[in-house]
Amino acid sequence: MNELVGSHDLLLVTLDTLRYDVAAELAAAGRLPNLARHLPGGRWERRHAPGSFTYASHQAIFAGFLPTPASPGPHPRLFAARFAGSETTAGGTFVYDTPDLVSGLAGQGYRTVCIGGVGFFNKLGPLGSVLPGLFQESHWEPEFGVASPTSFEAQVARAEEVVAALPADRRLFLFVNVAALHQPNWFHLPGATRESGDSRASHAAALEYVDRHIGRLFAAMRSRRRCFAIVCSDHGTAYGEDGHTGHRIGHETVWTVPYAQFLLDGPEARADAPEASS
Repeated sequence: MNELVGSHDLLLVTLDTLRYDVAAELAAAGRLPNLARHLPGGRWERRHAPGSFTYASHQAIFAGFLPTPASPGPHPRLFAARFAGSETTAGGTFVYDTPDLVSGLAGQGYRTVCIGGVGFFNKLGPLGSVLPGLFQESHWEPEFGVASPTSFEAQVARAEEVVAALPADRRLFLFVNVAALHQPNWFHLPGATRESGDSRASHAAALEYVDRHIGRLFAAMRSRRRCFAIVCSDHGTAYGEDGHTGHRIGHETVWTVPYAQFLLDGPEARADAPEASS
């Protein structure tokens, strides 16, 4: 990360509440074409969330504790605050002398922007202002929230506006919390009604909805320069497994999340690419 911070734009997308098993199944079945083309090997990495609900998990993520690989460690981190005795800070870790990654990147000249989704980002009260308050610029509208069937389209449109308004020489750290997977999500499943309620199938349909529009977000972020992207879930959720519904519980469906990191080529790289033969 020390080679990327300062030269690349940075994108962090949390697909709020997305379960690993659903994400993996849809990628394997070819139902996530826009995401899968960027996933290393076309597959999500299986990781463990740093928290069992949005607020706790994002507090950890913004402190540099991204979801942890679901295999024996230690696992060196991409980002870390300077902390004596840290066993996961390595030579490639971007180390900052602030309490959180967001202010650490701001100290490196990045414009830090949050486009919120679920209630912990809605700025309607003190609790909903904590996480977006870490950023220099934050956005939330009811159209971005969990009750909107077009929430992600609205978020992407705002992201496009943010990118277009930023001076070309200013680096950008953009964070997007995607609310579409969170309950209620029944309206993303064709034929479902409010009475049907949310289900694993409507959760999957919500992810397909996100996939249909995420290409615009990637295009905006790569329009200025190369971009390092992280797309992951902050936690999963249960749909009746072992009698559990929801999250903020210690269940496999909650702790196990999908994760991916990849580079998006900038306009120079695409301009230099050879044309496809006819």
